[in-house]
Amino acid sequence: MKAVMVMFDSLNRRMLPPYGCDWTHAPNFRRLAEKTVVFDNSYVGSMPCMPARRELHTGRYNFLHRSWGPLEPFDDSMPELLKNNGIYTHLVSDHYHYWEDGGCTYHTRYNTWEISRGQEGDPWKGHVKDPDIPDCVAPRDGALWRQDWINRKYMDSEELQPQAATFSKGLEFIETNKDEDNWFLHIETFDPHEPFFTQQKYKDFYPHDYNGRHFDWPPYKEVQETPEEVEHCRYEYAALLSMCDEYLGKLLDIMDKYDLWKDTMLIVNTDHGFLLGEHDHWAKCHCPFYNEVAHTPLFIWDPRCGRKGERCDALVQTIDLAPTLLEFFGVKIPDDMQGKPLRDTIAHNRPVREAALFGIHGGHVNCTDGRYVYMRAPVTAENQPLYNYTLMPTHMSRMFSVKELKNAELAGPFSFTKGCRVLKTPSEGSFSRAFKFGTMLFDLRSDPEQLRPINDSYAEERMIRLMVKLMKENDCPPEQFIRLGLEKYANT
Repeated sequence: MKAVMVMFDSLNRRMLPPYGCDWTHAPNFRRLAEKTVVFDNSYVGSMPCMPARRELHTGRYNFLHRSWGPLEPFDDSMPELLKNNGIYTHLVSDHYHYWEDGGCTYHTRYNTWEISRGQEGDPWKGHVKDPDIPDCVAPRDGALWRQDWINRKYMDSEELQPQAATFSKGLEFIETNKDEDNWFLHIETFDPHEPFFTQQKYKDFYPHDYNGRHFDWPPYKEVQETPEEVEHCRYEYAALLSMCDEYLGKLLDIMDKYDLWKDTMLIVNTDHGFLLGEHDHWAKCHCPFYNEVAHTPLFIWDPRCGRKGERCDALVQTIDLAPTLLEFFGVKIPDDMQGKPLRDTIAHNRPVREAALFGIHGGHVNCTDGRYVYMRAPVTAENQPLYNYTLMPTHMSRMFSVKELKNAELAGPFSFTKGCRVLKTPSEGSFSRAFKFGTMLFDLRSDPEQLRPINDSYAEERMIRLMVKLMKENDCPPEQFIRLGLEKYANT
């Protein structure tokens, strides 16, 4: 048996034809839907990029215990478990957070791995002189912005773009190993993550009148741009989405060419979506995780059942992908994994959970049962108490500061740390703006766009109890209940 996972970053389900979009050029996503089961109720868990990838490895939520960071020494890693049980694992990626401090332990869990450089502000090409930068909407200062404009100068043709190089490496692995058995290939591209940089041929799918400033990198903040600028940026996203579709098609072609469908599982997924001006916001993380971000596309082909061209409405999450792949290869699923193998869900639409938990460390804690989405905010603007629990004290691109570590103490162990105590370090609560938005409850049946929060005490009480149950199952730190004003539920 073989398996291929194609993971895009920031893939908005509402921009995809299989989920109802009628204006984006994405014929290969339509083709994919004909060959797989399309999941209509897939949600994120831990956010954003590396917390989601930690779930992909460990099959459990992590956002209640720590912020962005590496795999921990006590974590179960799905690719490593496969590797240790005789399944060859290979990663190809241009997702540069893998080679930062906060992601440095993920790619080395595979047998082998390849990288393509140059996405966003990847510190790739060295230029002492500042680059020439056009007049842009929402310009910003800093090394990331400067480096991105240096990197772009080295990608003046499609084959030089990181996504193209990544898929080329992935297809090479298949060509080399198509006749072998027992391997897992993980193809992962940063696209269509911002900045929405791509070639003109993809922009030509979306002709429109726009004579304004350059705008393909929206800020993480409220929309302050003109309607024309917002529309243009959406078209820039759509153009990059069409490039993703092109390379997805190349993967489908090679699946067809060698009839890999007969013995190869295919998963096409994302870590999260992206706000393109909806709710008057851009991007993610700085505002509540509305469904444009939290409700994700997911496509799975399982050759054992052969079900394709059909929909599944079972509530599933990122945490389910690790146990699904382990079960597919006959590898024992560790007790610490909270996700569920989706074999029967794919084959028979069998549910695996009543509710799903999702969020970011220090932000809203969210719960959905597929109909309601409950967003629980901190009860004070200070967003305290809040701590990071880790044995790998790194942030996104730097280690914890000496100042932070001076205030650390040992805590635990937690149920999943395999007897290890961990560093308990005060968190600054950088998502204290969650307090400004407040607690919200949405009924997706009557308000699928989440435009009108409701007051329904019965539904809220039910969602609170589902949330608390899931938090307890995750061995949630006790102060999270205090931060969210849920103390009275913590001991019931």
